[in-house]
Amino acid sequence: MALSLLADWTNFYVITGSAAAGLTGLTFVVIALAADVQRVSADGLRAFVTPTIIHFGAVLALAAFLSMPHLSVTILSIGFGAAGMAGLIYVGIIATQVKQVAKSYVPVLEDWLGHAILPALAYGALLAMAFTVAHWPEQSLYVVAAVSLLLLFVGIHNCWDVAVWNITKKERETQQHGRESHERKN
Repeated sequence: MALSLLADWTNFYVITGSAAAGLTGLTFVVIALAADVQRVSADGLRAFVTPTIIHFGAVLALAAFLSMPHLSVTILSIGFGAAGMAGLIYVGIIATQVKQVAKSYVPVLEDWLGHAILPALAYGALLAMAFTVAHWPEQSLYVVAAVSLLLLFVGIHNCWDVAVWNITKKERETQQHGRESHERKN
């Protein structure tokens, strides 16, 4: 039963899986370039960049999992449950790390939405689908697709947020160094 339903989702998971893999690679390149330009905080990477890689990885893993042949409803349920539970535990860890980074940076609502609240909703929905896929397989697959898209867009948003923060941080530091140089001359 599940196999015939999953066949209709092949293109969707090829697209989302490919996007997640490509964005993961691009994120590695951006972080490597940023590390060359300025000192990057290990705590900041753990709290704000690593979760993005994990969410992209979750989308890629879901795409690969749902593209496997001969999946049964039981296997889908176990996979959704394991991924949902692991994601919720990881989001709890990330929330703790964001609080620890708050000593040097005060997270705003947007940070909590992108790094804790929306991912928790996504992984919670995935966990819920472990219990509903046997009764409502078609509807459950739509929710899993929405989870994949949500995690993909959360990851894109979070990458953008980190990139903009790094650019504005560099601009602030440049302006501050300019003021300090000007004050020393006077």
